[in-house]
Amino acid sequence: MIETVPGAGAQDVTSAHGRRRSSLRHLLGYPTAVFGLTVVLAFVLIAAFAPLIAPFDPNQGSLLRRLRPPVPLERSLPAHLLGTDQLGRDVMSQMAFGARVSLTVGIGVVALSGLVGGLLGLVAGYFRGRTDTALSRLADWTLAFPYLILAILLMGVLGPGILNLVIVLSIAGWPHFFRLLRAEVLVEREKAYVEAAHALGAARWTVMFKHIARNVAHTFFVLATVRLGLAVLSEAGLSYLGFGVPPNVPAWGSMIAGGQNYVETAWWLSAAPGLAILLLVLSVNLLGEGLRDAFDPRMRL
Repeated sequence: MIETVPGAGAQDVTSAHGRRRSSLRHLLGYPTAVFGLTVVLAFVLIAAFAPLIAPFDPNQGSLLRRLRPPVPLERSLPAHLLGTDQLGRDVMSQMAFGARVSLTVGIGVVALSGLVGGLLGLVAGYFRGRTDTALSRLADWTLAFPYLILAILLMGVLGPGILNLVIVLSIAGWPHFFRLLRAEVLVEREKAYVEAAHALGAARWTVMFKHIARNVAHTFFVLATVRLGLAVLSEAGLSYLGFGVPPNVPAWGSMIAGGQNYVETAWWLSAAPGLAILLLVLSVNLLGEGLRDAFDPRMRL
């Protein structure tokens, strides 16, 4: 538990740093979490340097080189390592830029929905009463709509686009952060260190943001990793259905949709983005489990 007694600032910072180092050592002690972290960082680097990694313009095609198989399968041009699609576009280039779309949407959704849901959950759990009731009803009304149907409805109104995807998926996802953080804060606010902080004259907002928020941060970050994987899946699903990014923007979901008519003759068109989605979501979930075990002291008992 984090110390909250005034005057012990240096000791508090030192112990906090020690706990972080200990948690990091625990995280690195889980092979599955290290694997997940490595793969996620690899996808982040691919997305960040997509223009340098992609050998071709992802939207530039040529019917003369359409449906070329990946290099390991047949004697196709070495330049097209993962082959070409039905329009002669390089699959590897589309995959690199598709990683950028998926991670941009995923991280944006987690950041926006986590910020809104986390702050509202913190406020509702701490102040309770009418504030808690009103915010909880709003979250329940949002959760009453099926996640994907609500996203399709809102995307149909707003139109395709990365920013619209982030907004829509955040609207559908903030109640999950709200409910979890609210439950954690309801437990934390009854503990002795909160009562001690109040008795020593600490302001409510100081107690809420400086003390309680720090003790529930591990829960927030674990949920954020899980929601990142779900956001990537949701983006891929909406792009597959045509409600995601515009047609001229490469995305893994739209690549799967475009290749489904060529499964028997050019299976790699759908297999490559499908495996990328599987690997990224699996790695994010493995990293989330490692973070939970490393940063939640209760998991070490």
